[in-house]
Amino acid sequence: MFGFFKVKPLLLLGLLLFPSILLAHDVSSGDQQILNDGGLLSYVWVGAKHMLTGYDHLLFLAGVIFFLKGFRDIVKFITVFTIGHSITLLGGTYLGIQVNEYAIDAVIALSVLYKGFENLDGFGKLGIKSPNLLGMVFLFGLIHGLGLSTRLQSFDMGQDQILLKIISFNVGVELGQIAALIPIILLINSWKGKTSYAAFYKASNVYLMIAGIGLFAYQLYLFFTHSH
Repeated sequence: MFGFFKVKPLLLLGLLLFPSILLAHDVSSGDQQILNDGGLLSYVWVGAKHMLTGYDHLLFLAGVIFFLKGFRDIVKFITVFTIGHSITLLGGTYLGIQVNEYAIDAVIALSVLYKGFENLDGFGKLGIKSPNLLGMVFLFGLIHGLGLSTRLQSFDMGQDQILLKIISFNVGVELGQIAALIPIILLINSWKGKTSYAAFYKASNVYLMIAGIGLFAYQLYLFFTHSH
């Protein structure tokens, strides 16, 4: 019985992220139709939807939040991540920088694995000093932004107001990120201080590592079966 209460918060976190896993990164004809029929606000909507269903982005950010101790730290690190992915989303899309979608998603999957490994003091157990966390969050933000840029470039954006459309999509991504993070932050923070938190922390970060490995393998499979 007590084991159930220890894992219940992990199940809640999984339920928060499970819809994202089912719908992740879906570039559908319906989204394209929304963009065709709507104005700039439609790009905000699709950007928000993409982040809300972006399981890899959310898993990484959940891993970052686990490591942080206060609201100020959360704001600082999420801001750095946002600046990083905004640079490559805006710049990569506007300049038409093309990257293989499966390759970049494989690297993003490794960022999820990395964060779980770091949270469990994997570097310390190997006798290695952990890289600067703020710098790594910024670096992974740049990488995640390339993934977002790849998704946006898969749409037909037409020839008019290209920069405004890119900016609108980015605004939607930020709004979606905020909406997705609020329940995750509340869940994690509400469990800190409870006796079951240590088990929750360990199990959640083991899950992040397993998810990262699985997503990496899956994206490699897609890369070799769809890119040639």
